[in-house]
Amino acid sequence: MKKIIFAFLLMIFSLPAFAITVEVKKAGYNEKIISEIGYNLLNSNRIPCKVTFFVIDNTKLPNASTYYSDGVIAVYDSVVKYAKDENEIAGILAHEISHAVDFRQGIFKGTFSFFNFLNSKNYEYKADKRAVDYMVKANYNPIALITALNRIAPEYRYDIFLSHPLTSRRLATIYEYIYTKYPEYLVQNEYQNDPVYQNFLITSQENRKRLEEKIKNNSNKKVKYL
Repeated sequence: MKKIIFAFLLMIFSLPAFAITVEVKKAGYNEKIISEIGYNLLNSNRIPCKVTFFVIDNTKLPNASTYYSDGVIAVYDSVVKYAKDENEIAGILAHEISHAVDFRQGIFKGTFSFFNFLNSKNYEYKADKRAVDYMVKANYNPIALITALNRIAPEYRYDIFLSHPLTSRRLATIYEYIYTKYPEYLVQNEYQNDPVYQNFLITSQENRKRLEEKIKNNSNKKVKYL
C-alpha cells in the first residue's frame, strides 16, 4: 500500500501546471527566441528562482505550461507562430514565470504547490497581474498580454469546472490592472489599431463600463466581470 501511495505522489508532483505531460523537444530558432525573451524577463526582474525554457516542436495549438518538480517552462512552438511580436511572447512567458515562482515558494520549497489547483483561478489572476509587472520591468508592452490572450485563449460559456477563469474576465482584469498601475501604456498605445486589440475593445464593452462605474464612484469593491 505504501508503494502505491508513493508512486501516486511521484506521478502527481511530476505533472506540469494544469496540463498533461508532454514530450519536450528542442526547436532550434524557436527555442532561441523563447530563451532570449525568457531570460530577459528573469534577469530584468531579478528573479532568483531557477527556470529552464524548452520548446515542444510541431504543435498546432499555442500553449505553455510550468512543471512543478523541476522549474521547467515548456512552450509549444506554435506560440511563436501565432504571436504578433516579442511583446506577446513575453506576455505568455511572464505568466508562466509567475507560476514557476509560486511553485518554488512555501513549505519544502513548494513541494505541495500542486494543490494550488484547489484555488487555481485566483492563481491565474495573480499570474496575469504579475506578468504585467514583469513585462514592464523588462521593457515589454503589457498591452500585448491582452492581445496575446485574445488571440489564442478560447472563450467557454462557463468556467465552473475549469482551472482557468473565463478569458473575458482575465482580459478585463488585466485591462483594469494596466489602467490603474500603468495608464501611460493606454495613452500611448501602439496596439490601438491592431485588429485583435480592437476586437477586445468591442467584446469588452460591458466589462469596461463596469470598470468606469467603479472609477466614477471611487469604489474599492472588486468588479464582477462577465
